[in-house]
Amino acid sequence: MRWVCIDKTGNFVIPQQFTKDNANNFSEGLARACVVSTCGFIDKTGNFVIERKFTGAGDFKEGLAPVKNRGKWGFIDKSGNLITQIQFDGVGNFSEGHAEVKIGDKWGYIDKTGKIVIQPQFDDGYRFAEGLARVKIGDKWGYIDKTGKIIIQPQFDHAYNFSEGLAGIKTNSKWGYIDKRGTVVIQPQFTEAYNFFEELAPVKFDNKWGYINKNGNFVIQPQFNSAGTFSEGLAWIDSEKDGYIRNPLTVQ
Repeated sequence: MRWVCIDKTGNFVIPQQFTKDNANNFSEGLARACVVSTCGFIDKTGNFVIERKFTGAGDFKEGLAPVKNRGKWGFIDKSGNLITQIQFDGVGNFSEGHAEVKIGDKWGYIDKTGKIVIQPQFDDGYRFAEGLARVKIGDKWGYIDKTGKIIIQPQFDHAYNFSEGLAGIKTNSKWGYIDKRGTVVIQPQFTEAYNFFEELAPVKFDNKWGYINKNGNFVIQPQFNSAGTFSEGLAWIDSEKDGYIRNPLTVQ
C-alpha cells in the first residue's frame, strides 16, 4: 500500500511514493522517509532535504532526530549534521533538553550537545516530562530529576510520565496516580489507565472505560469499550462504533 500526504482541503501535496512502514508523520516540518532501506527526511513538498544515508531514523524533537547506521544510533540536526557520534545501542527523542540513550544494557541521558549528563545506570528509561523522567531499576519504576537524582524511589510495577502534575502508576495489578512528591493521590483501583489531559484521565473499571477528574471521581461513567485521552476538547471512544466525545469540563 502506498501513502500520500494531503492538505486540509484534501488536495494531494506529496506524490504517492512511500509505504506506511517507510514514512512517518511530519514533526517540526520534516518527516522521515525511506526508499530501498535507506532513510532521510523530506519537507512538505516531498523533496529530500536530508539525504538518504541512514538505515533507520526517528522524528525531529527540539530540533534533533535519532538516526541509525550499522546497528547503532546517534542524533542529527535539521541540516543533517551529526551532533553525536553514531554509537548508542538505543535512543529516545529529546524532551526538555535531554534524550535517553542506551549503552550496553543500561540507559542514561545526554544533553543537546551530545554530552552524557546522567551516566547509563538504569535498566530502562524514558523521556523527561515536567522535570522528571521515569526509570527502571531491577523490576521497579521510579523517577529522577535532571541531575540523575532519584526523586521518587523505584517501587512501582509500571509507571507513566508526568502530565498535568500527576502520573499513572501500577502496583499489585491496579493503576492509580501519584503527585511529584510520590504521594498517592488517587488510590490504585483501575485495571487500566492513561495520563491526564485537559483535567481528565481515561480509566478502565469493571471492564468499561470512563473518565475521572484529579480527585479520582468519575466525570464520565464507565461505559465505553475503549477510550483515548482528550485533545482540543475531544476524545476518541469505542462504544459499538468508533466516535468522539466532548470534554464536559470545556463545553461552554
